Amino acid sequence: MTNENKPQAPASAQAPLVDGYEVVIGIEIHCQLNTKTKIFSSASTLFGQEPNTQANIVDLAMPGALPVLNKDVVEKAVMFGLGVNAEIGMMNAFDRKNYFYPDLPKGYQISQMAHPIVGAGYIDIVVNEGEKNEYPKRIHITRAHLEEDAGKSVHDAVPQMTGVDLNRAGTPLIEIVSEPDMRSAAEAVAYVKAIHQLVTWLGISDAIMAEGSFRADCNVSVRKPGEPFGTRNELKNINSFRFIEMAINREVERQIEDIERGIPIKQATRLYDPQKDETIAMREKEEANDYRYFPDPDLLPVHIDTATFEQIKNAMPELPVARRERFQSALGLPEYDSRILTASRSLADYFEQVVAKVGHDNAKLAANWIMGDLLGALNKDEKTIEQSPISVSQFAKLLERIKDNTLSGKLAKQAFIALFAGEGGDDETAVDKIIADKGLKQETDTGAIKAIVEDVLKNNQAMVDEYKSGKEKAFNGLVGQVMKASKGKANPAQVNQLLKELIG
Repeated sequence: MTNENKPQAPASAQAPLVDGYEVVIGIEIHCQLNTKTKIFSSASTLFGQEPNTQANIVDLAMPGALPVLNKDVVEKAVMFGLGVNAEIGMMNAFDRKNYFYPDLPKGYQISQMAHPIVGAGYIDIVVNEGEKNEYPKRIHITRAHLEEDAGKSVHDAVPQMTGVDLNRAGTPLIEIVSEPDMRSAAEAVAYVKAIHQLVTWLGISDAIMAEGSFRADCNVSVRKPGEPFGTRNELKNINSFRFIEMAINREVERQIEDIERGIPIKQATRLYDPQKDETIAMREKEEANDYRYFPDPDLLPVHIDTATFEQIKNAMPELPVARRERFQSALGLPEYDSRILTASRSLADYFEQVVAKVGHDNAKLAANWIMGDLLGALNKDEKTIEQSPISVSQFAKLLERIKDNTLSGKLAKQAFIALFAGEGGDDETAVDKIIADKGLKQETDTGAIKAIVEDVLKNNQAMVDEYKSGKEKAFNGLVGQVMKASKGKANPAQVNQLLKELIG
């Protein structure tokens, strides 16, 4: 691809300096791929099992046990590469990365150094999304390579001991390495969120940060504008968006304080303690030559043939940005709505399935109810859209009853609450059953509503006089009295029309 044909980065604002210093951040994300078995063995990757029950002779590095590459891992890595507009290493190879930890059985980690499966790419992010100071930015990705995870050291305070759990040893990871393009903690969080959204959207990872299947190492340095990059410190294994922001901001403060006091910054790996809100030096940072990389003699180079590549490419889902743009162009949704509704692939699917039932003309109505009532109820119950107690067909039926004037907005909210609570059954007839059982059907008979309006006007002459004298609030009061008298069942549009006609 020539430079002329490369897609251009969107124009973006510049992150502010911190006490006169520019912050420089690059991030390495370790994302566990959601295969059923490990990258080089047949052992299960299921999370939360008893320690050391999911590690076989390959994971334990028993003499003579040889690794065999899991094909699913390669396909998922290619999907990621396509998702970040990257060059794909059609010929890639594995290397040995040598270091010695108690939870690394072989004394080396199988990784990719010289020939990674994913080369240079990029992802576009939105910083401070939804706020007045939001802006777009393109973050370049240096590479993404496959590797195996290590085990886990478990430290117990009582008794004072460390145990080693090798269940995680050999689980497949893709390590995503960014360029040092980020200039603030906000940009770093937006980038990590964008990668998190992408891998879950593609279905290649569950990316559950609390379980360690999505972790970020943040390389942070500061410099005066125009000067060379400063000495970086790596903040290791941060597993929440909030802690990423807190850790980076604290490390920036620490580095600036030391520089201002004349203390040189030493390259090191640091841990973030959220309780104390401080970063703690763990060890001096290793360089690539410290790991003595060399090609793994037990694994052949991986050749991805054209047919396999095209098969993976053709199976790719529509990506979040493309879907967001389609929601705006084809369905007429505002940019804000389309962003919310594409926060996850499952949510976008749910919305689109509802629209398919109620029609494109009702897309905005569907968006309002999903973003407001449904997501609000799900968040309150700490549920995801996949766990929604209201099915697509039930939700569509609720919207249909709003459109055909069976339900007013207020009555529809009552029906929604009952539907969310599981009342009425588990199919689309639940909506009509709830309406019938709770007597929620909107009154649309003009004669019946007119009688109520006439009675309200007769008993509220003072309010009528106020409205006639120019006080608009008085009219709203009269509407409220009619709705109260009808127990919320009168059609609001008819109420407004009849009041104006009868008041004259």
